[in-house]
Amino acid sequence: MDFKFTEEQDKLRGEVRDFLEGEIKQGLWQPTCDAWIMAYDPEFTKRVAAKGWIGLTWPEEYGGHGRSFIDRLIVTEEMLRYGAPAACHWFADRQIGGAIVHYGTDEQKKEILPKILKGEAYVGLGMSEPEAGSDLASLKTRAVEDGDDYVIDGQKVWTSGGSHMNMIYLVARTDTEVAKHKGISEFLFETSLPGITVRPIEDITGGVHFNEVFFDGVRVPKKYLIPEKNRGFYQVVNQLDYERSGMERLMANYPLLEALIQYVKEAERNGRPLAEDPIVRSRIAQLKIELEIGRLHMYRVAVVMDEGRAPNWESSMSKAYGTAFEQRLAGAAIEIAGLYGQLSPDSKRVPMQGMAYHSYLSSKGYSLQAGSSEVLKNILATRKLQLPAG
Repeated sequence: MDFKFTEEQDKLRGEVRDFLEGEIKQGLWQPTCDAWIMAYDPEFTKRVAAKGWIGLTWPEEYGGHGRSFIDRLIVTEEMLRYGAPAACHWFADRQIGGAIVHYGTDEQKKEILPKILKGEAYVGLGMSEPEAGSDLASLKTRAVEDGDDYVIDGQKVWTSGGSHMNMIYLVARTDTEVAKHKGISEFLFETSLPGITVRPIEDITGGVHFNEVFFDGVRVPKKYLIPEKNRGFYQVVNQLDYERSGMERLMANYPLLEALIQYVKEAERNGRPLAEDPIVRSRIAQLKIELEIGRLHMYRVAVVMDEGRAPNWESSMSKAYGTAFEQRLAGAAIEIAGLYGQLSPDSKRVPMQGMAYHSYLSSKGYSLQAGSSEVLKNILATRKLQLPAG
């Protein structure tokens, strides 16, 4: 099997790398772990948009570039590899724009897609609720028709991107008389509407990317319903297939892996570099092997999408694998660095810029974000292995 990229794809990767390395040399930002969800830089997003790297796979008739999912994955992989501050446009580009392309009205496509393509739409994800975490069908936020509007009341929690969003993607119940998964609809609207309150949630690392969002009689014009009404659950399921390629979880802490490799070359134990310790060398080699396996999972998902079908079990497998890899990487970094690895980024003698500290503390939540590993394994078991659900 030939795993080579085309000349055009190699050129694209080179262009992205040159751009990102140039940004770093100018001191515009520094690589960080989990930058895709925690590093907000509107100006960086606008520079990426100017390169044409947002909406890469969307049809040209909507302002996209009509390129392959492999091409998009190349851009995404390099953004993650360099720890670039892409959080402002990540969700809008990764899934929300695609949802509008597939399900949106002509009016929505004309109004919303250009904002995303210009790097001006910062979308938060209003899905999870206090009593409906992984079970989206159990959500209670209501959207009740009233004239030309829907009136929305309820609460969302773990809203990714909520602190900096100017638009929110919301899933709400529009029919209480049918089976719970049949009465859900999708909305996308600006957060400047009256009645929206955002409360940031500080995580264990001291960072903020999750939020609580409260809706108190928010009047949302009907034009912001992503049709069809009451079909939102089925649309979401399809969108999540495209979200869960595993890219973020496999590569989000790549800067830590690079820093760890450099650390073992420079740090000494008993008068010898850690890199000469056979156990440490074996551990690093194992991580590099696992990373390459994960990359093959990612690119298989992209190939499936380029074939024109949703990567259902493939994306679940990739995300579950990527999550487990990230957790192993975090554990290895802490163990190899010893007690120094537990120092916070602002500590005097902290190694690896504190990335081991951040990654290890964050890693416990990786298996919950964007679909728990248990749910992903169930999808793989039932939809690929054809095991009984009961």
